[in-house]
Amino acid sequence: MKTALIDPFQRAISYLRVSVTDRCDFRCVYCMSENMQFLPKKELLSLEELDRMCATFIRLGVKKLRITGGEPLVRRDIMTFFRSMSRHLDSGDLHELTLTTNGSQLHRFADDLYAAGVRRVNVSLDTLEEAKFARVTRWGRLPQVLKGIDAAQKAGLKVKINTVALKGFNEDELFTLTEWCASRGMDLTFIEVMPMGDLGGEDRVGQYWALDDLRAQLATRYSLSDIPKRTGGPARYSRVAETGQDIGFITPLTHNFCESCNRVRLTCTGELYMCLGQEDMADLRAPLRASDDDAVLENAIRAAISLKPKGHDFDYSRQRADGQMTRHMSHTGG
Repeated sequence: MKTALIDPFQRAISYLRVSVTDRCDFRCVYCMSENMQFLPKKELLSLEELDRMCATFIRLGVKKLRITGGEPLVRRDIMTFFRSMSRHLDSGDLHELTLTTNGSQLHRFADDLYAAGVRRVNVSLDTLEEAKFARVTRWGRLPQVLKGIDAAQKAGLKVKINTVALKGFNEDELFTLTEWCASRGMDLTFIEVMPMGDLGGEDRVGQYWALDDLRAQLATRYSLSDIPKRTGGPARYSRVAETGQDIGFITPLTHNFCESCNRVRLTCTGELYMCLGQEDMADLRAPLRASDDDAVLENAIRAAISLKPKGHDFDYSRQRADGQMTRHMSHTGG
């Protein structure tokens, strides 16, 4: 094992989120515009390059690998990559291999994911009403996602639901979503909408529902107690006494989580973003392709980590999306 990756603020980087494609079969209103211009194939890292990149990060101390997109399961032959990554689970160098998905393809791949060593998946789901689901995803079909969740649980995968809190959209489903997840033994995480990308007229400030308010509404019906649970990500968790489930809150705006950030994000083109809420990035594709010697790539990774900022600058307090990122969420991988 090489010397661990430590950023300038003495945070050990042990969690890598990897976008394997910018493409998706949905067009969620807070993630991408309806008429997206996707990247040409030659700009994307090949599956073999993704394998080499991830293996290098694991050698440098990354213990958790989350595969994202776009929608990762629409990447052609993606299971080849998952099966290859399982060797790091077998060796013990990697502690967890997981993914975030919209659920549309889970019915096809759930068994294969489990066989590759995946044990948990996060499914993005913002509403249980079919018409509203079609509206927020533009192209998505709720029954297909529910079929995928069924398949994942049947395969033995632990499913956690990620719900973006959207004012005027899913406020009225707060208790419905909570109770539905509890009935299926699924934890639930709420996420504040983040100012990422030009979404063709979508009102960021109008969408924003502070999780302090959401939690206060939950507390009118349930007894919530904070718990020290950590899953490697930014969520802070509370236990619901009445249902026994854990509810997470990801609050990049009301309470940022930067002081404990152990994450970096690799895009499908090999750009490493040291912070979701900053534009600074490092190009790792060039050193990867420049030499077969992994030392060149390792040096580039270490140089990038040395530039990791202390935190991000998302702010809606002045009724505008200060700190807005020009890139789409689908580009960075969430």
